[in-house]
Amino acid sequence: MASKKTKGRQKVEMKRIENQDDRLITFSKRRSGIYKKASELATLTGAEIAIAVFSPAGKPFSFGHPSVESVINRFLEDPLDMDSTYHLVEAHRRMRIEELTQKHNDMQHQLDEKKEKGLKLKSKIKEMDSKGWWDTAIDELNIQELIELEKQFKELQMTLCNKIAENTSTVASSSQAPEI
Repeated sequence: MASKKTKGRQKVEMKRIENQDDRLITFSKRRSGIYKKASELATLTGAEIAIAVFSPAGKPFSFGHPSVESVINRFLEDPLDMDSTYHLVEAHRRMRIEELTQKHNDMQHQLDEKKEKGLKLKSKIKEMDSKGWWDTAIDELNIQELIELEKQFKELQMTLCNKIAENTSTVASSSQAPEI
């Protein structure tokens, strides 16, 4: 097999080319590449394009479709009146901002409600801790709190039953059973 004579296509590091001859050659090749891409864009989409480039030596180059002059004249007239695209984009942007503002306000309102509910729960917990959960007025509790209270009573009942059963089995197994 014959070995390759060139390195092939390699990635070029994006930094200034120090050798002036290499810099001019690269400019020329890349300029023609940009012109080709601009021409393809104009052909595919019907866009009007103008490109102005100055070489490292200061020489001006330009490309335009249909012509540089027509594109520049159209640009300089009034870019906002060229078509309604700007107005459509601006209207869409304003509408999107309003939507996001409304969402933000709704979420802020929800957050405030949650904070208020959290403060109420903290105060209720503090109140219940200070006087004991068994002292809570039942008519002030909602369904969820009543279910929780019932569960606590059942746990207390189970604990008491276990302690009584434990004590009676201890008393029954001991030699001296107290009389009831």
